Amino acid sequence: MEHAAHDTHHRHPAAAHPEHAHRQPHGPVGWATAARATLHCLTGCAIGEVLGMVIGTALGWHNVPTMVLAIALAFAFGYALTLRGVLAAGVDFGTAFRVALAADTLSIAVMELIDNGVIALWPAAMDAQLSDALFWGALAASLALAFVATTPVNRWMIGRGKGHAVVHHYHH
Repeated sequence: MEHAAHDTHHRHPAAAHPEHAHRQPHGPVGWATAARATLHCLTGCAIGEVLGMVIGTALGWHNVPTMVLAIALAFAFGYALTLRGVLAAGVDFGTAFRVALAADTLSIAVMELIDNGVIALWPAAMDAQLSDALFWGALAASLALAFVATTPVNRWMIGRGKGHAVVHHYHH
């Protein structure tokens, strides 16, 4: 029995001792690590962004409420993906929620700023319908540009023990 507890401690050190989760190693972080963190963030953002744009466009909403819904859903899905992983490590909801906020807020904010800025500045993209190639093309391009712009932010944060560096203590 003691060995099983010891084994769990090695797989989930922060889950066993959440008070130590804030201690992060600092130092150089590779681009691959930053890209993986950004891809994780992009997945949640893209799900929320696409869903929000599809809902708002399908309901015939104007641009501002559609964009607000898309941004809100991007944050919700981005946090939800992180919460899922941290909760699976056996952490209580309150701690998991704080970890998700710390890990994802800046990354999602930068991603949404770039993504929505591209859509807003792209000629006619805000007025494109779901059946228009422009809708999907502009959305794909804006998400790709958001990924490129957010990866250095995540690299910088992880190197300082922030952002997705916090989440890594909860992974197997």
